[in-house]
Amino acid sequence: MKKSIFSIVVLALVALVSTNLSAQNFKDLDKSPMDQAAYPSSYKEADKIVKVTYSRPQLNERPVSKLAPNGEVWRTGANEAVEITFYRNMMFGKQMIRQGTYTMYTIPGAKSWTTIFSKDKNVWGSYYYNEKNDVARVTSIVIPAEKSLEAFSIAFEEEGDEIVMYMGWGTVRTKTPMKVAAALSQMKK
Repeated sequence: MKKSIFSIVVLALVALVSTNLSAQNFKDLDKSPMDQAAYPSSYKEADKIVKVTYSRPQLNERPVSKLAPNGEVWRTGANEAVEITFYRNMMFGKQMIRQGTYTMYTIPGAKSWTTIFSKDKNVWGSYYYNEKNDVARVTSIVIPAEKSLEAFSIAFEEEGDEIVMYMGWGTVRTKTPMKVAAALSQMKK
């Protein structure tokens, strides 16, 4: 008798747990899934210099100029604004950006894009962009491409002594070179 009651209780608990587990509501895959790009790009290299987390909108037969209009601050992807983390102090031309995490925005243009690094964090889109919180603005060169990219993409490559961040969407490619900054003591000289 005790075994029967015990068995009934166990079965009731299993049914209750199973019902609760299967009652969860999981969202479908986002239309603009989140992705990351880093340098070095190999997963075997844990000591990263830069890492960017961004969402990847699709063109879906729409022009880039409609989704990222020239002359307007753009969140640089979809959903949340891009977060970029520099694990070292970085140089963009003569501008230094200290290691840390920043929000990255862009202002598209025909021949160049302005890439903005902001101290704001945890920001949705570019709706609350505040120029007063800019840490730096750098120029990214536009390079036209023949092959069209359906999904907005970011990648890093090493070119000589520089790390280059490429952004691409449709037939637009941008190139933003950067270098690891020399030690602060050497920079003051």
